[in-house]
Amino acid sequence: MIGQRIKQLRLARGLSLDALAAALGGAVTKQALSKYELGKAQPSPRMLTLLAGVLGVKASQLAVPPDIHVEFIGYRRRASLPKREQERVESQITAALEQRVQLQDRLQISAILDLPVQGMSIVAVEDAEDAAQKIRTLWGLGAEPLANMTATLEDHLVHVLEIDGDHRFDGISAVARDHEGQVAAAAVVSDSKVAGERQRLNLAHELGHLVLDVTALADEQVESAAFRFGSALLVPAAVLRKDVGNRRNFISTEELLLLKQRFGMSMQALLYRLRNLGIITESYYKQWCMDINRLGWRRDE
Repeated sequence: MIGQRIKQLRLARGLSLDALAAALGGAVTKQALSKYELGKAQPSPRMLTLLAGVLGVKASQLAVPPDIHVEFIGYRRRASLPKREQERVESQITAALEQRVQLQDRLQISAILDLPVQGMSIVAVEDAEDAAQKIRTLWGLGAEPLANMTATLEDHLVHVLEIDGDHRFDGISAVARDHEGQVAAAAVVSDSKVAGERQRLNLAHELGHLVLDVTALADEQVESAAFRFGSALLVPAAVLRKDVGNRRNFISTEELLLLKQRFGMSMQALLYRLRNLGIITESYYKQWCMDINRLGWRRDE
């Protein structure tokens, strides 16, 4: 257990074995550290104290098992993301969630997480629309755009974590379970370098992974369902239809910019939403996609 904790905290802080050995001032070799992590050797009490100091925790936190087990639900990453980077991201999230749960306990926050973790069954991607509306109703969000997605999530005990990740990492949703298997906390995670409007959709998307039961869907439909949920949460269909109508043959750049400001979602995502709802046609959507590419807006609007 001590070895696992050392490795987790080392990775969470982005340290290699060489870097950790250097930070310890040569008090231990890289090889010895590797043996600690593999459980082939145990650090002395003095070494445990030194390791804890470098890793930013108390020695007791290395010596005792964690209070929670973190389970990763949604994980959006490219296949080319290196395993070492994946381990670093997971370790960083695990450490952050442990700290959040410990803080909740110290502050005696006993509020119940009003989140149906993977409890909203859907049999088609389109069913995510109703699931998003149910979350809005459950949380009393009304129908209007959400002014602050992070505050909305945190207000309902869903921790929002931002990490400085590899460009091949997009987001993760996770839950922390106690020793009895009960959900102690939930979190949505996104890359800190992502632009604001994309960040909002990322967080809503990861919330979809937390609440949707997608066992009835094909593997290739899971991400589409989470995206549909996130889009519907940020831009409710009824509100969008009221703003733009049921069918449109033309939408100007100026109108898209106004919608972007109103809903806090990128023009590209808004166009995709308009297409999904049948407000614009597939061919008109593709025409807009070509214009966005031509104008260089795919990366920066």
